[in-house]
Order: sequence, then C-alpha cells, then structure tokens
Amino acid sequence: MQSNQQAFKDYLQMQKNYSLHTVKAYIKDIEEFDSFNKTHFEQDSIDIVGYPQIRSWIVSLVDGNISASSVNRKISSLKSYYKFLLRIKQIEQSPLLKHKALKTPKKIQIPFSEKEVDLVLNQIIYPDGFEGIRDKLIIDMFYTTGIRRAELINLKLSSIDLNSNTLKVIGKRNKERILPLLPIIISQIKMYIIQRNAIQDIKNTEQLFLTQKGVKLNDSLVYRLINTYFSTISEKVKKSPHILRHTFATHLLNNGADLNSVKELLGHSSLASTQVYTHSSLSELKKVYSEAHPRNQK
Repeated sequence: MQSNQQAFKDYLQMQKNYSLHTVKAYIKDIEEFDSFNKTHFEQDSIDIVGYPQIRSWIVSLVDGNISASSVNRKISSLKSYYKFLLRIKQIEQSPLLKHKALKTPKKIQIPFSEKEVDLVLNQIIYPDGFEGIRDKLIIDMFYTTGIRRAELINLKLSSIDLNSNTLKVIGKRNKERILPLLPIIISQIKMYIIQRNAIQDIKNTEQLFLTQKGVKLNDSLVYRLINTYFSTISEKVKKSPHILRHTFATHLLNNGADLNSVKELLGHSSLASTQVYTHSSLSELKKVYSEAHPRNQK
C-alpha cells in the first residue's frame, strides 16, 4: 500500500502537476480511509477493498456531520487513487465503479454590484502609505483580472510586463496565461512598487505583494483584507476574493463579453466551469428582455 501511495503522490506532483497543497489533500483523504479500514475491517491495505467498506466510511462521515460536498471531495480522492492503480495494473476494477456522488445543494454565489465595487474603489478612505496603496491595488487587481487568491499571492515582480501592459499568471496545474492590464492598474502598480521598494528589510525579494514587514502574503490576510473593505459597504453574507473573481466574470458577461473570452481570462479548462458564472448575466438578460420586448408591453 505504502509504495503504491508514494507512487500515486509522485504521479500527482510530476505528471499531473498538482500543487503541493492539492497533493497533500489527496493523500490525507486516502490515509483517513486507510486508517478507517484498518480499525473497522482489520485490513492492511485499501488496494483490495470492496465498495461495502467504502460505503461504511461514507456513512461514518455523514454521521460525523461532514458535509456532502466534503464527503464527495474525499471520495473523489479515492476514485483518483483507484484509477491510478488501474493505470499501473495493480487492480483490475475500481471499487468505486458504480458509486454515485451524494447530492449537494446548489450554492448561488452572489456577486457584488457595480455600485458596490465602485464604492470600495472610489469612495472609501484607505490608510495612508504602503498598506493603503497595496490594499486598493489588490482589490482592483482581483476585480479587473479575475485571478484566484493563490495566483495573486504567488505573483512575482517579473510577472508584470510594463512594456506590453500584461500580467503573467501561473494557474492550476502550473498552467500559464497572459492577462491584459488596464491603464488604471498600471498606474497603481507603479505607485505601489515605489512604496514596496522603500521597505527596509524585504525577505521575499521576488514577490510582488508583501506585508509591511517585507514577507509574502498569506491566504488569511488576503481574505481578511477583502472582507474588511467590502464589509463597510455591503451587507452580502459572503465577501471574499472568490466573490470578486465571480464579480469580474459576471460584470464582463453582463456587459457583452462572450463566454469563451471569459473562460480564457479565468483560466478554466472547459466552458462547463465558466458557465457557473452565467446565472447573474442571465438574470440581467431576462430583465432587459422583459423591459424591451413588445409582447410584454401589452
């Protein structure tokens, strides 16, 4: 089991180009099931289990108040592991061949309105100096490029090309994409870099975004930053970097951008991923249609 697990880990890292965080999550799920299997079924290896053992694990997870989406994610990790074992001919059939995912309620992500974004970017007062300039740039970059939180945190100084006004982003599975930067963002970047270069002791010299202490930003700091500023103007429950990414896509679609272009900007591998952002634009389309069609005027 351990040698197969290590081989699977190497496969995810080297062939699938998954991030270290993603690989750890996969391996953790597999180890959890392995521990459950040893405790409840006294089997040394999960390579030869049947679906009844997996179903017992699912039941225990649900009984432990683990959400359906989290259970599905764990089973997805297992499914990937068994596909890998099939690939290297360690098993002849996956025990999850006929498994059906648990039903999960559809969560509608409500984007910020154009007015809310405008208030945050143009009306509220930011702190003076480095942090205020950095915070506004981060918010505006999320909104004008649609990048993910991890992508923003990992931006390097070299990611910015001021000659072509573009941004090089390294996305999921190390896929690279080039995004255009608006003139207003270029101006903010230049202001920010002046402030950044004035930091006395920069420890992460290659990183674009830093704290006042000269170190790389972390996930929680960026989340708090977005939540704090948008909490001053919005009563929406969810205020996060992902909602800003969702807002970017929704506002583009509302203003006439085609789905394929938005797909490329977001770095999605398929249109199916991008289509989750279309519900708001569809609502806007229905409103326009209702107000404009002659048959609705009678």
